[in-house]
Amino acid sequence: MINQHRALEMKEGDGVNVKRLMPIAGFRNYDPFVLWDDFTITPGNGFPNHPHRGFEAITYLYSGSIKHTDNLGNSSTVTSGGAQRFTAGKGIVHSEMPNEESPTRGIQCWINLPGRLKQVEPEYQQVDAQEFSVHEKDGVKIKVLVGDDSPLKIKTAIRYLDIELSADSSHIEPVADGMRGFIYVADGDVTINQQPYRPGESAFFDDEDEVVIGAEQAARVMLAYGAPHGEPIIQYGPYVD
Repeated sequence: MINQHRALEMKEGDGVNVKRLMPIAGFRNYDPFVLWDDFTITPGNGFPNHPHRGFEAITYLYSGSIKHTDNLGNSSTVTSGGAQRFTAGKGIVHSEMPNEESPTRGIQCWINLPGRLKQVEPEYQQVDAQEFSVHEKDGVKIKVLVGDDSPLKIKTAIRYLDIELSADSSHIEPVADGMRGFIYVADGDVTINQQPYRPGESAFFDDEDEVVIGAEQAARVMLAYGAPHGEPIIQYGPYVD
């Protein structure tokens, strides 16, 4: 089963433009995924200090850079092609602010923590671009952000890929039993299981043996799928209880 959804444009943080796939009215989450933002931060805007608890977040940058600080004592700069992960657990306070004079674009994804892990100690991890595995074949470049031998580790079983397709190329992704997820179109037009999708649109799938992504022209998609926890996702702004 595949359902199509479109991200909504809005403002978040301090003047940050986001295309939000979830949570939005009528589509709150997709267990185990809680939030998905395609964000663009312009100089002078960003995400000043704010709290979180109860989930994990991955911020991945297409371009630009951001500086992260938190109440654990971490202070680091994430650059283009790199990522950061925090486990909010029982609580963390952090900020993400642009570190350049040009716009910074990236994706932020929240993944729910199961009830038994809601009160774990908070953690932070940064992974630079060169640390990720990249596989290229038949005009398709796949960067493995989570899964396989990726150094970026979270507490929920997911697979998370950045897929760049050249003109007239395609990728078939086998999906293990019990996994569900989505494909988000970041740039360019694609087909997903032979249906057309444009930038900002996504295909949410469940009970699929495989998904097939095709492109007549250059395109970029993000693919994320994982094992649902089967627990209610109760979100109040920055908190997921």
